[in-house]
Amino acid sequence: MNDIEIATTLAGALPWLQRWHGQTVVIKYGGHAMVDDELRKAFAEDVVFLKLAGIKPVIVHGGGPQITDMLSRLDVPTEFVDGRRVTTPEVMDVVRMVLVGQVQRELVGLINQHGPFAVGVSGEDAHLMTARPRSEALGLVGDITEVRPEFVHTLLEDDLIPVVSTVSRSDNGLVYNVNADSAAAALAVALNAVKLVVLTDVAGLYRDWPTCEDFVHQITPGELRGLLPGLDSGMLPKMEACLHAIDGGVTRAHVVDGRIAHGVLVEVFTDSGIGTMVVDE
Repeated sequence: MNDIEIATTLAGALPWLQRWHGQTVVIKYGGHAMVDDELRKAFAEDVVFLKLAGIKPVIVHGGGPQITDMLSRLDVPTEFVDGRRVTTPEVMDVVRMVLVGQVQRELVGLINQHGPFAVGVSGEDAHLMTARPRSEALGLVGDITEVRPEFVHTLLEDDLIPVVSTVSRSDNGLVYNVNADSAAAALAVALNAVKLVVLTDVAGLYRDWPTCEDFVHQITPGELRGLLPGLDSGMLPKMEACLHAIDGGVTRAHVVDGRIAHGVLVEVFTDSGIGTMVVDE
């Protein structure tokens, strides 16, 4: 790309810079973007760009592959029920260690290579997120019941980028493993965010998965509800998170292909964007 093309691209972003300046955008970081070094670096650059452009990014991350790897290395037995990991107290110790002590620290470090911007927190900190057990069969797997966003608002007011691990406490003090998609949606609603962006490992939503010939660029909440029963187990929590966000007042929710470097910037600052957008219009 030559200088004129670069200048044209930047000028094209001006309407979106004006629209989103000063607004909060919650991004769920996960999938291939977490394990590929170049994509991890590109994601950190995107987050810093958003901040320097006057947008307030809040990052919520998962860590399924890293948790699986660590459980295997430590020879901790695991089982799955309906595609979800059963979280015993022993597994929870590993989940907490990996999410807060490894994944979060790596992302904070990548962002802070560009300046003193990012700070890591978890759902436990300042009672940011409260959880309850999802089911007895899943053990310490939880769903968010309450978000206290004041702590994150304070970090944003201090010009920092919160990087949130989703391990969260219940009212009785137990620690739960919370799905990062649903946690990101709950946090986006509590923060009055204008956007929720969910990174995944596919281009977005297809009406005919796995044939993948009928791609959904934009969809209303009503139409999406009709598609939910037919979605696969990987896409379902992401689209449910988008619905929860829109129902809670978030202006737009996006599922974006995290395998594309700088896909977050393409989604935020271009007319066409990438991925699937849920919007109540």
